[in-house]
Amino acid sequence: MRLLACATTTVTAAALALSALAAPAHATVPAAVPAAGPATGPATGPARSVYGFAWADGKGHLRIVPKKAVRETRRTYALKTLPGARELRLDYTGAAYTRVTVACDLKETEGRVAVDAKGLGRTKCATEDLTDTLGLGPVPVRVEHRDGRATRVSEILAGAWPDPRTARGTIKRVNDTTVLFTTGGKRIKLGYSYTTTFHRTTATCGAGWLSGRPVNADRKGLGKKSCQWTDLTKALKTVRHPVLVKVDYTPGVDSLNEVWEVFGDA
Repeated sequence: MRLLACATTTVTAAALALSALAAPAHATVPAAVPAAGPATGPATGPARSVYGFAWADGKGHLRIVPKKAVRETRRTYALKTLPGARELRLDYTGAAYTRVTVACDLKETEGRVAVDAKGLGRTKCATEDLTDTLGLGPVPVRVEHRDGRATRVSEILAGAWPDPRTARGTIKRVNDTTVLFTTGGKRIKLGYSYTTTFHRTTATCGAGWLSGRPVNADRKGLGKKSCQWTDLTKALKTVRHPVLVKVDYTPGVDSLNEVWEVFGDA
């Protein structure tokens, strides 16, 4: 959820005023370290913690690719690529959850930030609130986990997000909020949410993929009818093979911002 990533000018000024209490600038936080705190169920392995962007991945589950967390200020982190890191899928049922917002039901900070001395969210919320937040898109977090279960999920404030890129390639549905994008011989798992725009070549947003005449294709075959992310989900369910697209995505966060249906991929 990108709206959590940036504090307002007021917040920044407050952060500078408290700089005497800050951790050393640009201090690197280990991506996976032993984590304190209660585990859920019998303990058969060490507790660990990871930083990264969490995505919803089915009921009661999240997925996260571990990142190297660098403390930028008292309030913000930079999340950088960690070579060799592999995606984790974690059950967060019953996990403790803390937010950087001052209330659990807020979509953004609204200029007021609640973080502790480690830069972790300190507003205590319920597991249901985590489900709601993940439903809005990627969430920068620190997750303590053991044996495939998240025991504590703490929001953090990510500083500058990577610049988005555009590329052509193919996408294939993974689930209702995830696709596999293939371009230049590489495959990238991308998540999408209500902020994702789907540009269609078809007459209606709810049509099957490339269904009917391409009445909304431009001269390059790209869709120009703006539709919603749920329409993308419906259209992808009508095909089993990868389909040709142009996309705008944010690397590192691995979020799918815009998708253009391309006429000619029959």
